[in-house]
Amino acid sequence: MDSHLLRIQPNLALVDRAYFAIALQAENVVGRQVTAMSHGSIMAGLSSKIVKRFKLPLPPLGEQPKIVEVLRALDNAIHETEAIIAKLKAVKQGLLHDLLTRGIDANGELRPPQAEAPHLYKPSPLGWIPKEWEETSLGEIARRSGGILQTGPFGSQLHAHEYVIDGVPVVMPQDMVDGELSTENIARITERKANALSRHRVKPNDLVFSRRGDLSRCVAIGDQHTGWLCGTGCLLARLPRAEINAYWLALVYQQPVIQSQIMGRAVGSTMANLNTSILEAILIGRPAVNEQDEIARRVAGASLRIRAEEQELQKLRLEKSGLMDDLLTGRVRVTPLLQEPQPA
Repeated sequence: MDSHLLRIQPNLALVDRAYFAIALQAENVVGRQVTAMSHGSIMAGLSSKIVKRFKLPLPPLGEQPKIVEVLRALDNAIHETEAIIAKLKAVKQGLLHDLLTRGIDANGELRPPQAEAPHLYKPSPLGWIPKEWEETSLGEIARRSGGILQTGPFGSQLHAHEYVIDGVPVVMPQDMVDGELSTENIARITERKANALSRHRVKPNDLVFSRRGDLSRCVAIGDQHTGWLCGTGCLLARLPRAEINAYWLALVYQQPVIQSQIMGRAVGSTMANLNTSILEAILIGRPAVNEQDEIARRVAGASLRIRAEEQELQKLRLEKSGLMDDLLTGRVRVTPLLQEPQPA
């Protein structure tokens, strides 16, 4: 046996083997004891002497397999939900690729691939795009429609000491998580300060881009974000709704064909940086707005289902953690959980 491993042989007259394994893995049962008793200057270590001092809750032998049964049922539900999420994400990726390269025709159908229907496509610097799509740049869209591409406030305009506990949220690159805005650690400023920086306050259908670090970060601004502030380290794009669906453009922006344009022009010796000149030069294949809307709707539907399953997964994990704590400490006995309902 490897010298870095410890072998523990339980007394099977007292403890069910499967129950023993579960109890050893429970943070609330063993984890705190490991932390308190393990040793090692760089890496915590265990010895047989320490392991012998572990205290495990030991319900009656007949109850132990039933506890295992309940917890394994939850484990199975967790694994099944994880598999569903993985499958939905794979389906979404395939759907996203097809929608953003082939689009949707006038009948509401996905166009056939270019290899099967070459007459429906035209060559472009982006590759083959549907004939109905316009080859244009973000700068050209902004110029012809009165749109805005601008840098967020400079650090001299917004200082760390001006952040408050409750106030107007300030969107920073780290708040853009998987294409959505996270408020978990978002900074906030007073309404007065936000008004002083009013040109940086966002409106529905705006886009906010990270201008340093991970340049693929981008979020579309929804109604619920109205009046928030585009923060330092970001760029703001305001393109008319008649030209651009911001959610659609955020999806396009994160695709390799666009990111390769950005990285080819990004400036910065140690960290890539985005600026308005680079943003203006980004070339896209632009469908009509009604087609953009339908693409956005279908992708949003796929994302919504994934989020619902992820919430269910989180619920199951919390349920298992709480139930494990209750069952292994004896606060809840397992027998009532397994009793079949009595017929009326």
